[in-house]
Amino acid sequence: MQRKPTKWFYILIALLGSSTPAFSAGTQTTHQASSTLYKEECSSCHMAYPAQLLPARSWDKILSHLDQHFGDNASLDSATLQQLRQYLQDNSADTIDSRRSRRLLRNIPMDSPPLRISELPYIRRQHHEIPARYISGNPQVKHLSNCIACHQGAEQGSFSEHQVRIPGYGRWDD
Repeated sequence: MQRKPTKWFYILIALLGSSTPAFSAGTQTTHQASSTLYKEECSSCHMAYPAQLLPARSWDKILSHLDQHFGDNASLDSATLQQLRQYLQDNSADTIDSRRSRRLLRNIPMDSPPLRISELPYIRRQHHEIPARYISGNPQVKHLSNCIACHQGAEQGSFSEHQVRIPGYGRWDD
């Protein structure tokens, strides 16, 4: 015998149906606006690194010293700074539950958050077999922090080995 839904079931569905989409849409819109703001502000000087590449404590430390941001003054007004801080905190490696995030967070001391993605032990291990002439000796790459030089999908957060093309050398094959 199949049970008939009670009136409470229909009331619950009506309540959830009317409130959830509005909440989700608002949250999504705020996230998209913050993501766009982050990309606009940060990519004016360098690639807007995906937030999930660093822990929240690293982003907080970076944002706390924007007047001395790797040799430049990248100061922002307080409203913009707060919005970026919230976006980066909400999307950092500590808050995204993914295999890559767990690997990135491994071996990072709590009291010494890295300020550069290229300082992460995981990133260093992933690049250890690439000869220096391909990175630091390559005028089109220059540094490990120049992800977009070799990783075709870096700006979209994709770092697949299958999409690696080293300028002047071609496809990287492990």
